[in-house]
Amino acid sequence: MLAEVNLFGIFVSPIAIYAVVAVFVTLMLRFLLWRIGALGWFWHVALFEIALYVCVLCLLVLYV
Repeated sequence: MLAEVNLFGIFVSPIAIYAVVAVFVTLMLRFLLWRIGALGWFWHVALFEIALYVCVLCLLVLYV
């Protein structure tokens, strides 16, 4: 997706779409990590979640 998305007459940047998708992917990964108990391994969970979001967003921009 390299061009703008026309959303009811408003052009939306592709990075905005990627950011919204990255939120949902991060929430799914966070739930999965919480269920298996892996979030307890990290010293600062909120910092890890932000880093996870940034990584997911970068991967979406690079590979989608």
